Amino acid sequence: MITSEQEFLSFLNANQFTYQRIEHPAVFTCNEADAHHSGIKAVSTKNLFLCDKKGRRFFLVVTACEKTVNLDGLSSQLGVSRLRFGLEENLLRLLGVMRGSVTMMGLANDTEHQVELWVDAEIWQGEHFLSHPLVNTATLVISKVELERFFALTGHVPKFFSEKEGSQE
Repeated sequence: MITSEQEFLSFLNANQFTYQRIEHPAVFTCNEADAHHSGIKAVSTKNLFLCDKKGRRFFLVVTACEKTVNLDGLSSQLGVSRLRFGLEENLLRLLGVMRGSVTMMGLANDTEHQVELWVDAEIWQGEHFLSHPLVNTATLVISKVELERFFALTGHVPKFFSEKEGSQE
């Protein structure tokens, strides 16, 4: 389990990933984070750690910060009857992060592939993405190509959901 930002950055560097790191004070909302990377042309991501009603299937849902996810609409696309936010103990156990630091980069810790990755199809049109490096005191700017390589390396094939059914403006 990668437990620190430094270990995670070492993982990225060892695998020759290209990224830009922006350090900032701790942020807990998209609005707070946006204040520290304004002007950067990249999708500012919101990451939700969800599970089915029995807590047996886990999902990392990624969308744009400005969107609100409709869990009822999304549940049908994910093939579950009801979605809820996952417990923090599962978030820590599976992705190695705490609330406020949920990130696609946490998939590096999901070596048993218990978390399904679901990405908003609309945002996947972007060329660059913003994502925390396991902590909410920094943000990475990473290209879509590098993100695809990261998903392949961690064994997480992204599935896509549609805004029409899974979220609302």
